[in-house]
Formats: sequence, C-alpha cells, structure tokens
Amino acid sequence: QVRLVESGGGLVQAGGSLRLSCVVSGRTFSTVAMGWYRQAPGKEREGVSCISSSGSNTNYADSVKGRFTISRDNAKNTAYLQMDNLKPEDAGAYYCAEVRVWGKTCLLVPKMGSVSWSKGTLVTVSS
Repeated sequence: QVRLVESGGGLVQAGGSLRLSCVVSGRTFSTVAMGWYRQAPGKEREGVSCISSSGSNTNYADSVKGRFTISRDNAKNTAYLQMDNLKPEDAGAYYCAEVRVWGKTCLLVPKMGSVSWSKGTLVTVSS
C-alpha cells in the first residue's frame, strides 16, 4: 500500500517562506519522479513542480519559477518543496504524487495508478 504524507503547511504572510515535505512509503522511492500539486478554493488542481528520480531534472509552473524549489532525499524517501516569497495566490491545499516522465524529463502529469490523492497540507498566505 503506497502512502504519501504531506506536511509543512501553515499560515504565512505574503513574502514569507514555507518548506513542504512529502514522505513516501510502500514503494521504491528512488526510481520514481515526483511532483507537487496544489488546489486553491474554487479552482482546479494544478501542477506546481516535478523532479526526476535522481533529482537531476526539475520543472516548474511559470507562476512559481524563481520562487519555489523542489528537491528530494532518496535516503529519506522524501520530496520537498521550498516556497519563498509567497503570494496570496499561492494559497491552497498542496499534494505530492508520482509523475510521468519523458526520457529524463519529468512531466507535470500525475501517475496515480491505484493511489488516490492524499490529504495534502494547507498553505494560507495573508496579504
């Protein structure tokens, strides 16, 4: 049974920072690409960032480029999302998931398989 547990969300003022963590269990972590998604109230879930299995390739949504940094620690089965200079529009529920790949490039397309979205972690940004 694959389990994804996100943490690190909270309330932060605009311009502040948060670091989200995603701990993966129940499967081999080091061979899969991972991604972060978010969903704001009344909006569809959108891809934020992804990282290849080795960490050598990363991609970001245009809206977060230069502000967010995705990383991973395969020894800890954990993916991270460092969020800096947060804006009110960054608020929402953040989720991690395995993503698809094309060659050595990760894609912001979830590869859910039999795994449903986890509970996520809430990020609130005050203006």
